[in-house]
Amino acid sequence: MPTTPRKPATRQATVRAKRSSPASKTTTAARKTAQSTAPTQVPARSATRAVAKAPAAKKRVVAAAKPVAQVLPKSEAPEMNPAKVEKVEKVEKPKKPKLVRDSYTIPKAEYQAMEALKQRATALGQPPKKSEMLRAGIMALAGLSDAALLAALAAVPAIKTGRPKG
Repeated sequence: MPTTPRKPATRQATVRAKRSSPASKTTTAARKTAQSTAPTQVPARSATRAVAKAPAAKKRVVAAAKPVAQVLPKSEAPEMNPAKVEKVEKVEKPKKPKLVRDSYTIPKAEYQAMEALKQRATALGQPPKKSEMLRAGIMALAGLSDAALLAALAAVPAIKTGRPKG
C-alpha cells in the first residue's frame, strides 16, 4: 500500500519541504531574495489544533426602519418666540484684585523687627508672609486718624532709596 505524504502542519514546514524536494531548481541567490522578501511568519499552531471547526453560519440582522423627520417649508415651520425663551442668569464671580509687584529698601533693624513680629504671629498659630505683614501694617495705618497718621510718619526716619551698595 503506497503511503501518501503527510500534509505539513505549518507554513514553515511547507517551505522546507519544497526547498528540499529535487523538483525545486532555484538557485541560492533566488532563495535568498525570496527569504528577504517573504512576509513575517505566523507562529506555528499545535498539532492538537490541526482539525479546524466549521465556521458558524452568519445570521442576517435586519435593522428596524428609522422614522424620517419631515421637513416643513419655512411658511409652515413653527416660529420661535424670543420673548418666551428664558435667559439663564449668570452668577458673577467676584473679580480677583490685580496684584502689583514692587520692591523697597528697609533698614536692618526694622527688618529684624518684622521677623520678630512674624515669629510672634507664628507662635499664636497664624504664620504670615512678609507681604501679609506689610499689608496688615498698611491697614493699621489706614485706620488711624489724620493726626495719628502724621505722628506715625514723623516717627519713621527718612532713608536713601535704591539698592544698598555692597
